[in-house]
Amino acid sequence: MVDEPLPDRRAVLRGGLALGGGLAATTLLPATARAVAAPAFVRAGRPAITHGIQSGDVTATGGVVWARADRPARMIVEVSPTSSFRTVRRFRGPLLTPDSDFTGKTLLHGLPSGQEVFYRVVLTDPDDESLRGEPLAGRLRTAPVTRRDIRFCWSGDLAGQGWGIDTGRGGYRIFEAMRRLEPDFFVLNGDTIYADNPIQPTVQLPDGSVWRNITTQEKAKVAETLDEYRGNYRYNLLDENLRRFAAEVPQVNQWDDHEVVNNWYPGEILDDPRYTEKRVDVLAARAARAFHEYTPIAPRKDGRIYRVLRHGPLLDVFVLDMRTYRNANSPGRQPVDRQGVLGERQLAWLKRELLASRATWKVIAADMPLGLIVPDGPVDIEAVAQSDPGRPLGRELQFADLLSFAKRHRISGIVFITTDVHYAAAHHYHPSRAAFTDFDPFWEFVAGPLNAGAFGPNRLDATFGPRAVFVHAPPAPNTSPAVGAYQHFGEIAIDGSTGVLTARLRDADGQVLYSVDLDPAR
Repeated sequence: MVDEPLPDRRAVLRGGLALGGGLAATTLLPATARAVAAPAFVRAGRPAITHGIQSGDVTATGGVVWARADRPARMIVEVSPTSSFRTVRRFRGPLLTPDSDFTGKTLLHGLPSGQEVFYRVVLTDPDDESLRGEPLAGRLRTAPVTRRDIRFCWSGDLAGQGWGIDTGRGGYRIFEAMRRLEPDFFVLNGDTIYADNPIQPTVQLPDGSVWRNITTQEKAKVAETLDEYRGNYRYNLLDENLRRFAAEVPQVNQWDDHEVVNNWYPGEILDDPRYTEKRVDVLAARAARAFHEYTPIAPRKDGRIYRVLRHGPLLDVFVLDMRTYRNANSPGRQPVDRQGVLGERQLAWLKRELLASRATWKVIAADMPLGLIVPDGPVDIEAVAQSDPGRPLGRELQFADLLSFAKRHRISGIVFITTDVHYAAAHHYHPSRAAFTDFDPFWEFVAGPLNAGAFGPNRLDATFGPRAVFVHAPPAPNTSPAVGAYQHFGEIAIDGSTGVLTARLRDADGQVLYSVDLDPAR
């Protein structure tokens, strides 16, 4: 199904992948309480789906469907070519058990390519399958194998800086703006949760009004335990916009730092009084397990996140993991750096898959930007660019190697999409402006946040010759999602007949802020 096995916002531990599931359902209290509680575990009655349904990692012939139950249950997925479900094909899924918080995934296969497919999830009692819960229905569109129009969206940074679900302001309303575009899929580009950012009941806004968060016990402190990490995902799925979107738009999930803790790297020992567990490797193992349990990512025995998803002759999407294999954050001035942010194995994989790709467009979903300077404290660097505009040093060396490889092998159509910095931008990279010149020009598009504090803009590092063609950032740091103009998502549309790629950057209401057409012939 896939290839081989704010100011300062911000091996692993291959988390266990489970196809079964664990713990009590989460339900809303009356609006006056604005809190969420977990009811007592009850065996009586029929099993129920607690947090909606999701699909992900869709290919030309299959995909993944996710659900969570309120008790032990068998997961059944039925697929149909029509919304009436007059004829169905049934996939018998896993038992959902406490081992993975009652979450589970069912793998679909043998689906028709390039077609809309309707699916519904039904939970049954594990001892008596005649006891069936109420089904939930969704839809997905399988990847094409021939030339066809393609549209997808991307963004990241959800529920950061204490900005959670305020139902009085529409909740995570940006997901409704994306849903209306009917994209083929959505790349959730990292910072899918903010495990290190607790949610308080209220936040005072500059205009004197009050942001009122739904709150839960797990979001009242930084996440350290497995259930606290799981609770961060359960929190986001309380939003009805997100649940509706997830049922209709397949996801491509990747992670960055806030799924664990701000700016983390393997081997780090935290100096943070909020944490009783200081070993980041221990926290990351728990976080990785929760990530795999709660996202519709295709299971792998090694828990690997980096992968490629193919969408016919026009598009391949290369999903990176710039967190799990990185070296320690540092000033980034070392003249040799084989590990970088990707690790040697992932870089070799990326080169190999780019070389094998026959797609017109090769979109690299990077969870951190290439040319923007993202600091980690007063000295160290969190991303790739390290503020020295000269020859590549530190983590820049890996990308210099990658870009040179692409030029040498005439690999065209590379476009980077990314998030992380909490504003929107379009960057054009060209060797005529660069200290390092052994590469072909390319674009990087930045979007986000989805529902978090807005920041920026960051400074660009001149090593690869970037130019900020467009920037949309707030006037003040940590501008709240109440100002929807500074919440962003990106959209890529590829014309099936001409192959022209159109990149758009949009705000929370779906208004286009910037658009550019890229010709495949260039």
